[in-house]
Amino acid sequence: MPARTPTPCRDKLCRRTTRHAHGYCDEHADQAKAWTRGRAGRGRGGRAWRRIRDAVMVRDRYLCQECKRKGMVTPAAAVDHIKPEAEGGRTVDANLEALCGPCHAVKTQAEALRARQRGD
Repeated sequence: MPARTPTPCRDKLCRRTTRHAHGYCDEHADQAKAWTRGRAGRGRGGRAWRRIRDAVMVRDRYLCQECKRKGMVTPAAAVDHIKPEAEGGRTVDANLEALCGPCHAVKTQAEALRARQRGD
């Protein structure tokens, strides 16, 4: 297999090139640790979140709770925070509910709009 094409180091002031997948030259390779971490430790994804999600789906009988409040029966596709984490909500069963795709999209859009208005 041919060697990777050299690319500029990701460090802003470095002029060296690298063939490493993380994008840093040997001198700045210590910065790659933070780069490879990604979303790890942010609360979602992984076994713990899947267990919580599955428990909430079973509790809500795999039905969208927002549609249920409107008198409709719709299969749930996601589990979402009732009070968003950005507004002080916690990841506990009492603050989670099952939602269908359209309801989740509307709720997420409304939360993003509130965040923009607050200046977050």
